[in-house]
Amino acid sequence: MQIKSQINTILQNIFKELEIEAPNVAISDATKVEFGDYQYNGAMALAKALKKNPREIAQNIASELEKEKLFSKIEVAGPGFINLTINKEFLEQELASVLDSRAGVKQKDNPIKVVVDYSSPNMAKQMHVGHLRSTIIGDTIANLFEFLGDEVIRQNHIGDWGTQFGMLIAYFEENQANIDAKLSDLEEFYKAAKKRFDESDEFADKSREYVVKLQGGDEGCLRLWSAFIEKSLEHCQEVYDTLGVKLDKSNVKSESSYNSDLANIVTMLEEKGVAQESQGAKCIFFEDSQNPLIIQKSDGGYLYATTDLAAIKYRVQELGAKRVCYVVDARQAEHFKQVFEAARRAGIASSDVLLEHIAFGMMLDKSGRPFKTRDGGTVKLIDLINEAVNRAKEVISRANEYDEAELEHIAKVIGIGSLKYADLSINRTSNYIFNWDKMLSLDGNTALYMQYAYARINSILTKAGEFVGGKVVLNDELERRLALKVLSLEDTLQKAYKEAMPHIITTYLYELATLFMRFYEQNPILKDGVDEDIKKSRLILAKATANAIKVGLNILGIEVLERI
Repeated sequence: MQIKSQINTILQNIFKELEIEAPNVAISDATKVEFGDYQYNGAMALAKALKKNPREIAQNIASELEKEKLFSKIEVAGPGFINLTINKEFLEQELASVLDSRAGVKQKDNPIKVVVDYSSPNMAKQMHVGHLRSTIIGDTIANLFEFLGDEVIRQNHIGDWGTQFGMLIAYFEENQANIDAKLSDLEEFYKAAKKRFDESDEFADKSREYVVKLQGGDEGCLRLWSAFIEKSLEHCQEVYDTLGVKLDKSNVKSESSYNSDLANIVTMLEEKGVAQESQGAKCIFFEDSQNPLIIQKSDGGYLYATTDLAAIKYRVQELGAKRVCYVVDARQAEHFKQVFEAARRAGIASSDVLLEHIAFGMMLDKSGRPFKTRDGGTVKLIDLINEAVNRAKEVISRANEYDEAELEHIAKVIGIGSLKYADLSINRTSNYIFNWDKMLSLDGNTALYMQYAYARINSILTKAGEFVGGKVVLNDELERRLALKVLSLEDTLQKAYKEAMPHIITTYLYELATLFMRFYEQNPILKDGVDEDIKKSRLILAKATANAIKVGLNILGIEVLERI
């Protein structure tokens, strides 16, 4: 159900009938319960164009809205706000449509091909906490787009090229006899190689020679480089599999894969007058910035911008993407703004292709500093995941007794779910304060609260026996509000889709679960003496709520539990 879209269509038809030009018709959620369910606040803007009193315009619109069966109450408030309350009979009828595995959410009528670029680890090092936000946010956005019907191409733009790999190959060659042991910890391997580079001029020179050889296609260097990349990807895959993220080798599209096209990109940009030479380098200049986008250095070397432009060309012209999302931290905002504008100027991406920087803030500790280990080092992502599972095990083992296998499974689902949800529950553009206690709390907007709500509903349905459905009768305002919230899932997902904002989904889920808990406390379902028809109606509400929670959590990449 897209209730908001229905109301917007009704309003558009009314405006045609009243001969009112209103290009942007959009209703919003009511700011307070007493204002109803939705509000239309556009009368004030229309008043300026029509040169009429906004309240008079609102009254005319309200008079037409009263002819619609969708609403049980319509009122004009203040200078011209229109408050709308949805008819409970409409909600009762529509609840039957949300009992399927998709919770009634339909796929788009106009699906498109979308590329989502996320995670993008540096192959020279082991994945650390800095990769967590891109990986989680990117996977959620890809899941959402897929669920709504788009053809999604996940792209893991791994960093596997550049000067650091000459250093690593040189160190790799020195330690071939013990290479498997060395590569069991990529971070230590990198540190050891860097130490040799800093301390030995001979080793540093050799490393630079290997960079040239690697770029020139030397077979020996390429063999060592390939072995290193393969081992590094194994470390990444362990993280992805543990996190439940849908990335594997088939999604890898590395920096190095664009090398053969970089010279062509520079030539094309020069021929089209987009790039020009400045102090020996090839640059693209922008009116609103003093910093040019350098696509080729004076020594002939290429930069990230060149590779990114080649990637846009591949994604748009070869893959046919109509929306390309880059899930990269907010500090790269200017870079992507310039890359996207350069792609437009050069005709690499036409105006009907949406290029988006899905920016996110930094992950900080409780003191507001970048998240580090106690000794100030980088926190490996796999270590953070394992700690989340272990902490979840402590929390749940205090509440109930489980056999070892069940404890391990539940702890993994809750630990990883909590790690993901804590990140996704805040606006992605904000910095994220990491807090173990808050993350694993049973109170508040957490994964555990959501998983507990689902498990409780599942327990109710199990005790009730076979689910037979029936007619829904909304007996009070709380039941009506819960029904409306369940039916608002599709509107919520469409909004999250448009804005690429996962926290819109988590906010919805928290409000839904909170409403259900209140409903469950005030409106008994299986208690002796409850009328059979009322019991069936409330079981449908419970089932519909569980379906919506499960769909929402699955899009976030979080599993549900049948019992906790």
